[in-house]
Amino acid sequence: MPVLQRDSRFLGVAAGGSWISAEMDAFSDLDLVLAIAPAGLASVSESRMQIAESLGPMLAGFTGEHVGEPRLLICLYDAPLLHVDLKFVPLPELEQRVEDPVVLWERDGALTRAISAGPATFPMPDLQWVEDRFWVWVHYAATKLGRGELFEVVDFMAFLRSQVLGPLAFVAEGQRPRGVRKLETGLPRYLSAFQRTLPALDAKSCADALLAAIQLYRELRQITGGTRLRRRSDAEQASTQYLTQTIDRRP
Repeated sequence: MPVLQRDSRFLGVAAGGSWISAEMDAFSDLDLVLAIAPAGLASVSESRMQIAESLGPMLAGFTGEHVGEPRLLICLYDAPLLHVDLKFVPLPELEQRVEDPVVLWERDGALTRAISAGPATFPMPDLQWVEDRFWVWVHYAATKLGRGELFEVVDFMAFLRSQVLGPLAFVAEGQRPRGVRKLETGLPRYLSAFQRTLPALDAKSCADALLAAIQLYRELRQITGGTRLRRRSDAEQASTQYLTQTIDRRP
């Protein structure tokens, strides 16, 4: 904090993630939002890595384009070994956010005013987007199963859990959709259903897991879909029939 307080380009620091919900433990990351004065944005953007290195014994760091957040620096610090996410955000952009962070330090109430300008909005799954793709994905997995590309099927099942089944299950339970994060404690009612989607590197296990994923998706679609969801019934029938035929053809 003293390093940033001496830099007039920074207007404040706030903490997000598990800090907000008081769920931090010995394994938690530290999620920090560094609010920048608009006039200092260009110079801060050019020197983000140097700024991060000045905050402590940084072992490694990289930008967050792979998670769709180029403003993010993902850093690993030492003594103690700690994962820290540093999000460099121009002050006006705090008005568009997914959560209300805890302000740790600010100049003249700048962060408090920006946060109070509008409510946080957490992104929710687009159910039609999922339905439009799900049965194409099922067909894709069936072709890999038929060809014996079991590593591909196992990898695909992880994709389904994190991108479709986990988020929909959290929505069904009235919680924020966050992939499969803390699924063990947040979705106890669905644990056995999710366990059935975990395949071993075996053709029958992969087939059973895919069928279980389809069953779980149908249940969650019924709960979360609403009346405006356009079901892709023809694709559903064709892809599931193809999967069944693929399973039956395997020795």
